[in-house]
Amino acid sequence: MMKAIILAAGVGNRLGKDGRDQPKCLLKFNGKSLLERHLECLRHCQIGEVAIVVGYQATKIQEKIEAVGAQDWVTTVYNPDYHRGSIISLWTSREHLAAVDDVLLMDADVLYDYRLLERLVNTDIQNCFLLDRDFEPGEEPVKLCIKNGQLLEFRKQVSPELVYDFCGESVGFFRFSSAIASRLVSRTEHYVIQGLQEEPYEDAIRDLLLDTPEAFGYEEITGIPWIEIDFPEDIQRAKEEILPKLL
Repeated sequence: MMKAIILAAGVGNRLGKDGRDQPKCLLKFNGKSLLERHLECLRHCQIGEVAIVVGYQATKIQEKIEAVGAQDWVTTVYNPDYHRGSIISLWTSREHLAAVDDVLLMDADVLYDYRLLERLVNTDIQNCFLLDRDFEPGEEPVKLCIKNGQLLEFRKQVSPELVYDFCGESVGFFRFSSAIASRLVSRTEHYVIQGLQEEPYEDAIRDLLLDTPEAFGYEEITGIPWIEIDFPEDIQRAKEEILPKLL
């Protein structure tokens, strides 16, 4: 049985008022919150259990879970240090990561078409990233670099010396086998012990990728609509460009 872990603890400071009024996963598009959309997609993909790491205004998320009748299927894990780096949220979810099931790890602030999640659930790749070649260059996108069909790099800032065939943007959704998920718990613990709590959780995943690149693969989802909601302009683009394309 596959489990999903959604990271939803942080404060959306870069969104301004929209991020301070509520957790980002409660932002509504066409009257439906990102959280409701996540849960609908996860039910469609027959995910057996969902754990949501909460922090900022956690009560509002719990209330929404109960309002949609998902409390028997969805559990919350509270991260009291939600104002620090996302690596702490990953560490907070360690009991769920270390379980025997395959795991979907997901950012909460993404509006997407259900086909994107279907691709990740149905892939034959045990440890899988999602890659979109159609992205705007810059420092904000987390990039995946590919050479000879293999993942070579995973980070926002790629070394200018790195030689690769092409790169794309990571969606922020991952699938891990139970073995890799357990390794991720150990790697995350290293960050916590070393006092690196301000680091993004992607760095721990990157460490595993660079250590054993042969264990990972990717699915290309170019053309399937999605957007990460970080800035006020993302909300506008989500409404005008992404929503009309969703199936």
